[in-house]
Amino acid sequence: MKGHSTLMSGFMTKGSCAAIFCCLVFLIFMMTSQYLKYLKTSFSMEILGVTTGKPTMKTLLNDTLNFEARPQVQTSTYWKAPIVWEGMFDPELYDQSHVQLQSSVALTVFAVGRYLDVYLHKFLISAEQHFMLPLQVTYFVFTDQPENVPNIELGPKRKMKVIKVEKHSRWQDISMMRMRTISDYIDSDIRHHFNYVFCFDVDQEFKGRFGSEALGDSVALLHAHFYKLPKERFTFDKNPKSKAFMETGDYYYHAAIFGGSWKNVKKLADTCYLSIMDDKMNDVEALWHDESHLNKYFWLNKPSKLLSPEYCWDYSIGDNRDIKVTRLVWAPKHYDTLRDT
Repeated sequence: MKGHSTLMSGFMTKGSCAAIFCCLVFLIFMMTSQYLKYLKTSFSMEILGVTTGKPTMKTLLNDTLNFEARPQVQTSTYWKAPIVWEGMFDPELYDQSHVQLQSSVALTVFAVGRYLDVYLHKFLISAEQHFMLPLQVTYFVFTDQPENVPNIELGPKRKMKVIKVEKHSRWQDISMMRMRTISDYIDSDIRHHFNYVFCFDVDQEFKGRFGSEALGDSVALLHAHFYKLPKERFTFDKNPKSKAFMETGDYYYHAAIFGGSWKNVKKLADTCYLSIMDDKMNDVEALWHDESHLNKYFWLNKPSKLLSPEYCWDYSIGDNRDIKVTRLVWAPKHYDTLRDT
């Protein structure tokens, strides 16, 4: 009996060990599964921390967009990129999330020649009132006249850097050569301090919120004059000799605004610059200069987010039924007096 009891005790000990081992394996499996799920969520596109009164949660901001809020306009592309319109997003949720992540934005703007005197002051003052207000923002002002850049009062988390650039003899060259300058400063400065880059034309004025809902990995702007037109009326470059040549495209994008992560903006700027240089070597100039090359780039490299014409509107357009709010508007143009031929 004693041997039998000892044998049974051994079996029970081995059985208990096996049970414990199985439990440990199951727990490790569950923890690993949850951890892999966490990693997948953490590294997905545009995932941000959102406080909901409970412990901080991870959520896809794109999943919070209300794509049905604007039934009269297109709110998503066929490759599932959102087209951002008023009413689709919760501004407080976006701002809170990007503040928690300490998102930072470099804004580049070129003010060369008479454009500095006519447009820069209003552009900067209005940006201080409406552009990415809760976030860290630095204005990179590229100009041939650093001494004439207006000294404006900047808000908290706001800075300005003034960089002297060459003034080219033709406005077309000024427009096209900005791509190289943007790329150079992303390499030397921006990449070390900022998550996002937004590039603007200076002859514009902010009128309403231009906020963190516009941030994304690769951001393009629908041109206000073309977004309702059929594709056959888009003014893509039709010269087969140009690197900007396009037979067709998805949308017509406006080069007055483009942005995204610093990596993607650098890739865009480098690609457009090399295409422009190839055209120059072949004595070719694209129809709409850097904008033609930008459209070719976004045709081959689909943007992850599109901004509606609310983000850059022209008051001269008669049909404004789709425009619930104007966030940025074209300033009056004086090309006859401002541009060198």
